[in-house]
Amino acid sequence: MTTMRYLEALTNARSIEELWDMHCPKMASYGFDRLIYGFTRYRTENSLGNPEDFVVLSNHSPAYTDVFFNERLYFHAPMTQWAIQNEGACSWRVLAERVRLNELTEEERKVIAFNLSQKVHAGYTISFKSLSQRNKGAIALTAAPDISQDQIDAMWEKHGQDIIVMNNVAHLKILTLPYSGLGRPLTKRQIEALEWVGDGKTTQDIAMLMGLTPATVEKHLRLAREALSVETSAQAVLKAAFRNQMFVFDGQTTSLP
Repeated sequence: MTTMRYLEALTNARSIEELWDMHCPKMASYGFDRLIYGFTRYRTENSLGNPEDFVVLSNHSPAYTDVFFNERLYFHAPMTQWAIQNEGACSWRVLAERVRLNELTEEERKVIAFNLSQKVHAGYTISFKSLSQRNKGAIALTAAPDISQDQIDAMWEKHGQDIIVMNNVAHLKILTLPYSGLGRPLTKRQIEALEWVGDGKTTQDIAMLMGLTPATVEKHLRLAREALSVETSAQAVLKAAFRNQMFVFDGQTTSLP
């Protein structure tokens, strides 16, 4: 498949799962057999936000991801810190230079030691351009275990621009697709109730529009707040909108007014 046809397929993906199932094999064709994509809308000066609010996609084995995420190694990973502070693509060759200059912290050394134990030793990181200081997205492209950094750098010389464009398009497309994160998915009734809240309707209005009692409407809104880990319905509307869980066509009739 040519790059242009692949980009067309990416832009037509109807779900994150469909996109990811296309993107992983495509990156593997360039030698990157393991990927981690991450995005947050809630970054602050000292934090990437609540992990439950992250969009995280990976085809690494559970033996890797369970430790990397559950033990928060990602926060101390040198290339994560590079991605937070930069935009564009970076070869992991910079890690060898930092090791040579003895610039790594103890936490960073632990991450590198774990990566090496999992045959994560060569690759590239792409940090996507952000329009807000609170947004940050990046993807770590890990080379296959039998590929050296020299080999992957040589490949990047020939195909790096295409790879950057494909990942930029994948990132932008992911931001338009529904994502439920680590919490419970919203039900159709919860989504409909939130959509009416977003339109400025009161509980009484929503009850009439949905053919329910006010108590049942409030139950749907309460469960939606709990699923999204927020305190108010207004916050739930905002968070569901960020995750593209409202006003999204799913191939069936929607409750768009």
